[in-house]
Amino acid sequence: REQRNTHLSELGRMMAPYFQTIYEQSITAKTTASEFARLGKATLKIGAMCTIGPAIVADFLARYSRDHENVDISVSALGLGDVKEKLKSGEFEVALLASPDPLDEEFHALPLFSENFVCVVSPRHRLAALDVVPCRALDGERYINRAKCEYYDLVHETFIANGIRTRRIFSSECDEWVLGMIKAGLGYGYFPEFAVADPDVVKRPLTDPAFSRTVSLVTVRGRPYSPAVGAFVKQARMEKWPVADAARRALN
Repeated sequence: REQRNTHLSELGRMMAPYFQTIYEQSITAKTTASEFARLGKATLKIGAMCTIGPAIVADFLARYSRDHENVDISVSALGLGDVKEKLKSGEFEVALLASPDPLDEEFHALPLFSENFVCVVSPRHRLAALDVVPCRALDGERYINRAKCEYYDLVHETFIANGIRTRRIFSSECDEWVLGMIKAGLGYGYFPEFAVADPDVVKRPLTDPAFSRTVSLVTVRGRPYSPAVGAFVKQARMEKWPVADAARRALN
């Protein structure tokens, strides 16, 4: 101290940057808390199966975001088992999933839309000339596998039971890799119909037998909803979801 002036000691000068950082962080924390209280700012954490095409839910999420500007949306795309586990643990608040097996009683499922599985090939593939692809037509074909497909076991067992043998020659967890190999003419793959929007491949309905799945909005029974989750579920109920191709043909 020098008369009326105050000077920092050497220790004070060393500590000043740290105190400045603490002060700035406290101001930021107060501002964030104030905004949260005033605007209801929140983050909605959604788990989605990686096999659900984002295009099918993008418009719905965009409308929800515009109607609820104070809610940030976080989507994590994982396999079916991981999505269910993280939803159960509370890491996800809601989930978008389709399961070939019934869900556990602790989950509540709101069905959103159903979709059929389609055979996907390059325009040069012989199956592209067909209007529909009977599963028996796949016998002996080269198969491009989607490693995360939750319906693989069901389809594979059905093929075996019907004497249909395919040759799996490529496998990837990434649908883009699978589509790339299909476009290159390496073989065929099967996808949920709304999961493929690539104009460079041909989609044909799989028949005899046909396979389908229902995508649902899933929550945990008895878990209190945040306002963001409540609004999300309400908007999902009001949404006009797409209709599977077979259902469209039946209506026409």
